Amino acid sequence: MLSVFSPKIEQAIELAAQWHDLTYRKSRWREPSFDVPPQDVLRVPVMAHVTAVALLIQRAGWSDDAVAAAFLHDCVEDVNRYGMVLRPERLVELMGPQIAGLVFEVTEEKYDEMGKKRTWRERKQGYLDGLTAASVEAIAISVADKLHNIWTINEAIARGIDPFTTSEHWRGLNAGPEDQHWFYSRVLEVSERYDDERLVPMRRKLALEIERFVDFTGVSG
Repeated sequence: MLSVFSPKIEQAIELAAQWHDLTYRKSRWREPSFDVPPQDVLRVPVMAHVTAVALLIQRAGWSDDAVAAAFLHDCVEDVNRYGMVLRPERLVELMGPQIAGLVFEVTEEKYDEMGKKRTWRERKQGYLDGLTAASVEAIAISVADKLHNIWTINEAIARGIDPFTTSEHWRGLNAGPEDQHWFYSRVLEVSERYDDERLVPMRRKLALEIERFVDFTGVSG
């Protein structure tokens, strides 16, 4: 049951805001709401993404722990502005094993056992393999995360932006349309193994965005 005020969620928001301070998404597709100095490029803070994911989780009726974990879902995976990595044990100390455990379930392993950086495909396949044994709360966070990601990709394409090519104002995605379609489709497929009514509208929306992505890019559906 969601409470009117949750200290755990408040702490998660503060930690996420600190960790993602001055880190940004790959692209921006909305027009700026103010005049940006010509020497600057307006970018979308990562905090906007994690907030959108957490709101999806909250609106779908998941627990306070799931909402808190949604705010933190990129903290272990992403370095902060100083190039630091958040140690898993530190997250447990700060947020407790339940919330930290949900974060770990949706965190990609970027390096192999030898410390070598994994390829995009290896990272995504490892992520999918982990989802097959994940808790239903972690599945919800994953679906919400991927829903917001593919929705923003679609919105960019709809406004004439090529999200797959690096330009002056954004960094291209690390994989092309075919690989992206494979990954989002597999996340949806894994989520369908879980029987929870709160997942139903989330899956439906993700499926619609995958269809829109196919229409925009022409990849094989």
